[in-house]
Amino acid sequence: MNPKYGRLADDSAIARAVESLKKSGISAEVVRDGKEAKERLLKLIPEGAEVMNMTSATLDSIGASKEIAEGPLFDPVRRKLGAPGDKAEKRRLGAAPEWAVGSVHAVTEDGKVIVASATGSQLPAYAYGAGNVVWVVGAQKIVRNLEEGLKRVEEYVFPLEDERARKVYGVGSGINKLLILNREVNPGRMRMIIVKEKLGF
Repeated sequence: MNPKYGRLADDSAIARAVESLKKSGISAEVVRDGKEAKERLLKLIPEGAEVMNMTSATLDSIGASKEIAEGPLFDPVRRKLGAPGDKAEKRRLGAAPEWAVGSVHAVTEDGKVIVASATGSQLPAYAYGAGNVVWVVGAQKIVRNLEEGLKRVEEYVFPLEDERARKVYGVGSGINKLLILNREVNPGRMRMIIVKEKLGF
């Protein structure tokens, strides 16, 4: 594991990323810590909205996963996925929710976003299916460019996620599917909350 990819970006790098993300069609804002990130996330989503919280160490660390999936504010897709029903319909629910929330694995200073996945389950919603996407992102995930972002996934994210998966599921993970977002064409669809705190992988 390469520890340099776990270091928080400085203010100038964060500012460059925010400005570039906006030019790429992704609204971006910066908050101080996980507590403020959670408050901001929950305010962005309308009460009663259908929400799919993707598997995310970042959301777990700030208590947002539990709040969305088990709290009274929203209509959580995960509750429906856990109930008996048609598997194809469940795939559709997860791929095209009204709101998808989660995190990403790298953000470049020139406005690109990288998401790695073992199964790909979160990728359809992020790329197109969800009506709205909100990502909570620790500032350690900001890198200079796409090359650095891919190195971050391979040298930092994967070893940590592989370790987590072995503990939780009994099997390792893999960089099996990779989503690179260069630009969002639907104004207002994507939002990113960058946190000046080390959160997730």
